[in-house]
Amino acid sequence: MEKINISQKLKQFSDYWNPRIVGELNGQEVKLVKFKGEFVWHHHENEDEMFLVIDGEFKMEFRDKVVPLKAGDFIIVPKGVEHKPVAENEVSVMLFEPASTLNTGNAKSALTQEHLKKI
Repeated sequence: MEKINISQKLKQFSDYWNPRIVGELNGQEVKLVKFKGEFVWHHHENEDEMFLVIDGEFKMEFRDKVVPLKAGDFIIVPKGVEHKPVAENEVSVMLFEPASTLNTGNAKSALTQEHLKKI
């Protein structure tokens, strides 16, 4: 059992769209990631995802609406729902999702990260 300092973990990387695992519990992973720009439209067949904004802001785009999120906000995207995060500026986000979750879901692309680093 160790405490985790989110700010210290976020200082360990500067790239975008490449989640890092910072904790694990009950088959779930706690990940930190930085966003900037547009991600890809995708969905996850079997996993819900929770996005908690640590610093900055971004928009979660859905096919029928856009949800703006800022520091302290979170959103849960249910499995099967197509979505695309978009950040004009750098944003730091904590993800809670099953360990089996692939960041690009059903849409493999250059942004797909199949083997995540633990920090």
